[in-house]
Amino acid sequence: MKPATAAKKLGVYLEATPAEFREGVVSRSELNALQADPPEWLRKLRSEGPHPRPVVAAKLGVSIAGLRRGGVDEALTTERIEELKRERPEWLERERTVQADVRKEAARVRKLHEERAERASGD
Repeated sequence: MKPATAAKKLGVYLEATPAEFREGVVSRSELNALQADPPEWLRKLRSEGPHPRPVVAAKLGVSIAGLRRGGVDEALTTERIEELKRERPEWLERERTVQADVRKEAARVRKLHEERAERASGD
């Protein structure tokens, strides 16, 4: 597979990986080996970053679109993510509220569908 695909599956920022990883091809067995026994560079990237947007969004409790609305377009390190959590900028608080509302609505809709399915199966 392409290095970008492998990096995505590993949850790391491609540009921060070693050159030999970025310039090569990763087989399924190599990917499995990286996941099962990560080398030092992979452990370090996962713990310190820089992290790709999906990881940053998850760590901050916002959506990827929320990151963009907040002006975060680059990969962030764990240290910077923790700073943002401590600083609690207005955009982050707003996006966390939006994300919480989205989750509540998804749960409400899921429950509604479950209730309808139960009524339909009871007929």
